[in-house]
Amino acid sequence: MKMSGGCYCGDVRYEADGEALMKVQCHCRECQYISGGAGNLIVGVAEAGLSYTNGQPAQFTRDDIDGAVTREFCGRCGTPILTRVPQNPGAVFVKVGSMDRPEDFGGPDVAIHTDDKYDFHVIADGVAQFPKLPG
Repeated sequence: MKMSGGCYCGDVRYEADGEALMKVQCHCRECQYISGGAGNLIVGVAEAGLSYTNGQPAQFTRDDIDGAVTREFCGRCGTPILTRVPQNPGAVFVKVGSMDRPEDFGGPDVAIHTDDKYDFHVIADGVAQFPKLPG
């Protein structure tokens, strides 16, 4: 999967090349904060296949929880770009909304943390659902 994308204001741009490791719709409470209240659509790609082509993102990692993820976003406009998960070294999880062509995502294969989803969160028919992370 070849993709490019960036933030709303254009200060941060990236390119990625390689197979999609996973296509996910996450409903965890953390993703609800980041997405503004909905589930979060992400595509996992190999970290080695992603590079920033313009600017560098700001980063945030909570220091009060073990195994906290690092979120990368535009420091100017706040657009979420990707997440780095310590439990998944070598992969990054790109936010579909930051892609130039979100339609290339094609939809999630799985929905995770569905025990945190609300009735107004919609999961398409045929998408495998897991109350937490699949084991």
